[in-house]
Amino acid sequence: MSQVLAIIGGSGLYSLPELKNIQTHNVTTPFGDPSSAVIEGQIGDVKLLFIARHGEGHVLLPSEVNYRANIFALKQLGATHLLSISAVGSLKEEIEPGDLVIPAQYIDKTNGRKSTFFGNGIVGHVMFAHPTCPELRQLLYQRATSMQYKVHQDSTLVVMEGPAFSTRAESNLHRSWNADIIGMTAMPEAKLAREAELCYATLALSTDYDCWRDDEEEVSVDVVLETFRSNVEKARKMILATAQSLNELQRKCRCPKALDGAVMTQPSHIAASVTEKMAPIFGRVL
Repeated sequence: MSQVLAIIGGSGLYSLPELKNIQTHNVTTPFGDPSSAVIEGQIGDVKLLFIARHGEGHVLLPSEVNYRANIFALKQLGATHLLSISAVGSLKEEIEPGDLVIPAQYIDKTNGRKSTFFGNGIVGHVMFAHPTCPELRQLLYQRATSMQYKVHQDSTLVVMEGPAFSTRAESNLHRSWNADIIGMTAMPEAKLAREAELCYATLALSTDYDCWRDDEEEVSVDVVLETFRSNVEKARKMILATAQSLNELQRKCRCPKALDGAVMTQPSHIAASVTEKMAPIFGRVL
């Protein structure tokens, strides 16, 4: 069966000349509407699905993104893999603005965001020690190196609430944790993707040095956007290369079976209406 690659990122990322059979889906979910309409297209025999994380025109703060609706909509439309494109600040000298980073781990410093599909009568707990898909990460790294992009792997991404950038004290604290990069959107995306049994990875685009360097000005939105725009073409090429190689992945990772043994509630105690509503997420195990 062909894999389906979902992309969450900026709306400009799906301007791919190679994308064929483009359709628009206006999806609603039990958690409300996703950030944008879902754009569907085809590259070879791989279907792609795109959501603009911050909405058309970038109108949603990181805290305002309806992460549950985004993941639910993509899963409902058949996604098997999810590639999250994010701008990040660097916490390491060697990760320069313009570099690509493929994190393996996250430190979640967000608060108040809806971070689970469980609840409403279904109690469950998924394993999350390794929050990203090793197969998808390795594919990203291989494609980035083959295109001679400077790329860092096995990194740790701090996810902060925002929307303000870090204080210098916070930036130095995160560096003391040996974290590599900092951003605002990978959580709870990664947690929800795991519950939805999607193979998830972040392709992070380094835009600045956060604010820890004494000899640098504080990070500004203008600097971030200028570097991010220069990275958009890299991200497009990475999406194309990933899509063209996606069917090489065997899905022998644990991601497609993440819900095995995770649901604690007896099926007889789950309302039929809840089972039906949540079928795109929990249907395999309920």
